[in-house]
Amino acid sequence: MDRSTASHSPSRRALLRVAGIGAAGVASMPLLTSCTGATAEQVSTTGTASLLPAPPGQIEPLLDQQKVTNALAKLDGQVRDAMEGTGLPGMAVAVVYRDEVVYAKGFGVREVGKPAEIGPDTVFQVASVSKPLASTVVAALVGQKKISWTDPVISHNKGFALHDDYVTRNATFADLMSHRSGLKTASGDLLEDLGFDRAYILAHLNQEPLDTFRSSYNYSNFGYTEAGQAAADALNMSWEDLADEVLFRKLGMSASSYRHSDYEKAPDRAILHVPLGNKEWAAKYQRDADSEAPAGGASSSVRDLAQWLRLQLGNGTYAGQPIIDPAALQVTHVPHVVSGPAAAPAARSRFYGLGWNVSYDDQARVQLGHSGAFNLGAATAVAMLPGEQLGIVALTNGRPQGIPEAITAGFMDTAQHGSPTVDWLAFTAGVFRQIDESDKPEVDYTKVPAKPAPAGPNSAYVGTFGNSYYGPLVVFEQDGKLAMRMGPPASPTTFRLTHFDGNTFSFESIGENANGLAGALFAGPGGGSVPKVTLDFYDRTGLGTFTRAS
Repeated sequence: MDRSTASHSPSRRALLRVAGIGAAGVASMPLLTSCTGATAEQVSTTGTASLLPAPPGQIEPLLDQQKVTNALAKLDGQVRDAMEGTGLPGMAVAVVYRDEVVYAKGFGVREVGKPAEIGPDTVFQVASVSKPLASTVVAALVGQKKISWTDPVISHNKGFALHDDYVTRNATFADLMSHRSGLKTASGDLLEDLGFDRAYILAHLNQEPLDTFRSSYNYSNFGYTEAGQAAADALNMSWEDLADEVLFRKLGMSASSYRHSDYEKAPDRAILHVPLGNKEWAAKYQRDADSEAPAGGASSSVRDLAQWLRLQLGNGTYAGQPIIDPAALQVTHVPHVVSGPAAAPAARSRFYGLGWNVSYDDQARVQLGHSGAFNLGAATAVAMLPGEQLGIVALTNGRPQGIPEAITAGFMDTAQHGSPTVDWLAFTAGVFRQIDESDKPEVDYTKVPAKPAPAGPNSAYVGTFGNSYYGPLVVFEQDGKLAMRMGPPASPTTFRLTHFDGNTFSFESIGENANGLAGALFAGPGGGSVPKVTLDFYDRTGLGTFTRAS
């Protein structure tokens, strides 16, 4: 994620987008297209031949049943090799081809140390694969003419506000769902980590600084969430009920939900895991993403998601029945913003649609996909070649290491070339290692200076500090040492403060975006109580300074 302070760099969820993890595991670059749009009729009328023919409206399929069958025969081995190579506890994969679920399997266990195995009906937290699911829900309302992609969201949610009045009045569903509203990537995420709910977070987005409206791309979970919430507001429904009504029930996706409580109640569910090293994993954390449900809070099984892939590949039709208007759905599949500008003249740019990474391969075929990542223990990926009527989804119960992306990319590669042309797991693992490295704080608070300057007396720091974004910060003395408390009044978080140097203390960051020790930088005592403190971890968009109130 974009973080304005020097001490904390972009998080891995945002860097998945920067790295281009998308359609077929990695987003490919778009084909250079012709400069002319002249039709055959225009050529015959003018007698002037165009430099290049007009591009075809539909690329002819290059795959056939035999090629896909060959790829399916190798998929088990690819999954097992990836799991054996990483120690990943469990994975489930489904493939759809020509409106048929041709593969749906589970591998490994739901939780390490326990015998329950994963199957095609095991429920996973799907993280940001929630986004293309959500754009499908909103497309249903667009097709019913309940809303339009170009409606300003404020026309359906009167409380919507961003930092700029013009953007507030004009930001549309398409702007928010393509991440071009100007909201910075980290906007709202740290409020979520502290336990604030959706209403609080959306109500405080107006304090977040904005990038350039409609000409910048910043992957924003809560900008996306606002769009989903406004769509639900238009029908006077909750987002969760809306998704049930217009998507999950119509496709028989009985294991799917945008409620964390439904995931927790599922008897057959995969538990989150983080790596310990040497191919060992542990179930250490829980992740409740209800506050950003449209962007990351869905849970589902691969059997359910295969039905959704049938709908997507069927252009809004499922089991022969029209479910979503094809024109409304197609808007989600086309580029709305450049997400990765080409780095060289002959390189290809990457694009984002509405909940989809969009790219084009060497044959000019559109590729659609998305990754999902919870640092606390889940990684997912979905990929489609719509022109080939082929799609794959892979869900895992382990912290992101590029594994589901390697499986989706390897399968698509095998279907087209007979076998993988790239060692996909090595490639994607390398990308994720770079992401991990970039996410480390620049100030290493584990390395205390050999001769740190002394702190002031505890009484100089104790007190309540106000902040309009995060709410009050209470610094207090506990067992002779300092601690601080912040977050929702009903369930605040207490952080122990450890002296680092002078008026700087360290504390352990928490939540999905945690990256180790962070700093609490108090203003100098000056012989009395310190007037303010800046928490560098919470200052990523310049909102992390707290001013003494008492």
